[in-house]
Amino acid sequence: MKIRMSLLFFLLPALFLMFGCGDRQTAGPETAPVFVIAKKIEKKPVARVIAVSGNIEGSKTVRLGFMVSGKINYIAVREGDIIGKGQLLASLDPENYRIAKEIADAQVAQIEDEYQRLNLMHERGSISESDYSKISNGLKTARAQQKLHTKNLAETRLYSPFRGVLLKRGVEVGEIIGAGLQLFGVSDIHPVHVNASVPENDLRFIRKGTEAKIYVASIDSAFSGRVIEVGSLAEPTTRAFSVRMEVQNPGEILRPGMTAEIQIPSDRKEEAITVPGEAVLRDTDNTAYVFVVDNIKRQAFRRKISLGKIDEDGIEVAAGLAPGELVVVGGQHKLQHGSFVALKQVL
Repeated sequence: MKIRMSLLFFLLPALFLMFGCGDRQTAGPETAPVFVIAKKIEKKPVARVIAVSGNIEGSKTVRLGFMVSGKINYIAVREGDIIGKGQLLASLDPENYRIAKEIADAQVAQIEDEYQRLNLMHERGSISESDYSKISNGLKTARAQQKLHTKNLAETRLYSPFRGVLLKRGVEVGEIIGAGLQLFGVSDIHPVHVNASVPENDLRFIRKGTEAKIYVASIDSAFSGRVIEVGSLAEPTTRAFSVRMEVQNPGEILRPGMTAEIQIPSDRKEEAITVPGEAVLRDTDNTAYVFVVDNIKRQAFRRKISLGKIDEDGIEVAAGLAPGELVVVGGQHKLQHGSFVALKQVL
């Protein structure tokens, strides 16, 4: 009996320690749930957005040149400069045209003097009608020549017809140019136009006056635009139609040649699953995924998804989620695949 009591005395503490350690292992910290906020995903009608790319151009663009030939003696602007209406762009050496005008002025003065004398004689009837007609026509011709040389002299200075930006300068000081050559390109950029090609299947959803969202990546800025023209003839190879939008340009930061991403809302409604942007995470290979809560197991599992378009309501999920599922929208950065969770809030 004494031997049995002694064995029991030594075995009880060992048994107590063994079962106590087993309890601590099953209640370890790795089983503690992560408190998360989840949202129940449902399909809802969304307005289908027509997304296309486009190019920015001035609301009007002109190519300017001199109406007379000559030698460039001055250029006032450089490419990219903002120029005002009526601002001088360049000038030609005016000397030859000034001399020609002086000759024309002298001829007019001479013929006018002769006309005054012959006119008095005509009133007295001492000159024939043919001689009077000859001097009258000679005066008209001289005055016309005077106007022409005056105009040619004025044409040696080239001015901008409106406020805009200088797109092109195709001449340098000292060059001899001919009349009518296109030397300068000026574009009005307040406002600007955005040109895009829209597939024929989407053309019926676009109307003049429709508001559009314009994003320009090169300056990381978004703008509001308005459709002002809808093409009526398809491009033969792409079967796409041209659409033009007008965009205000505060600060004149939009320049011709920039590319833009355009979103035009349509009247077409479609059902789609969307998730808040903060719920979407990405792998190192840029694969998008979310955490979906299993209510029975009280665990969150990682789910790869395919993303669609982005709007103010969230990000469209093209594949990977079904209506009624719970997606973690808060606390997801603390989760791993299979983590135990406790729902702090369901949206």
